[in-house]
Amino acid sequence: MKTATKIPASRVFKSPVLFLAFGFGSGLAPRAPGTAGTLAVIPLYLVIGQLNLTSYVALVFAVCVAGIWICGRATALLGVHDHPGVVWDEFAGFLVTMMAVSPSWPAVLAGFALFRLFDIWKPWPISWADRKLKGGLGIMLDDVLAGAVAAPLLFLLDRLVN
Repeated sequence: MKTATKIPASRVFKSPVLFLAFGFGSGLAPRAPGTAGTLAVIPLYLVIGQLNLTSYVALVFAVCVAGIWICGRATALLGVHDHPGVVWDEFAGFLVTMMAVSPSWPAVLAGFALFRLFDIWKPWPISWADRKLKGGLGIMLDDVLAGAVAAPLLFLLDRLVN
C-alpha cells in the first residue's frame, strides 16, 4: 500500500463509498481530520440519540458493520491503509461512546473529549487492534474500542453530575 496522499475533494464527492468513508466530506479537513469527523457526527448523534436504547444500539451496530465494508472498500480505492481522511470509524467510535447517556451538550462535550483522548492515546487493547488488524475491520475496531472504553467513563461522569 502507498502512503497517505491528499485526495481531491472532487474524487470524494463523486464516489459514494469515499463520500461515506470521508464522513460526508469532513475527512477532507487539512488538519486533524479525525477530530473534524468526530465533530461532523455530532448533529447525527443529536438526532439518533433520541431513539430508545434498543433502536440506538441496533443503528450503531449497523454503522459499525457497514463501516467495515466502507473503510475496507475505501482502502482498496485509495490504495492506502487507513488514510487519515477516512473518518467513518470516528463516526462509529463516537456513537459507541455516547451509547449510555442521554443527549445533552455537557454529555456531547465530555463524550467528544473522552473519545478523542482514547482514539489518540490508544491504550491497550486499542493499540493492539490498531497495529495488528488490517483492512476494514482493523480501521474500525480501534475506534470502536476507544468508544467502548470511553462509554463507561462517560456514563459514570454523567451519573455523578446528574
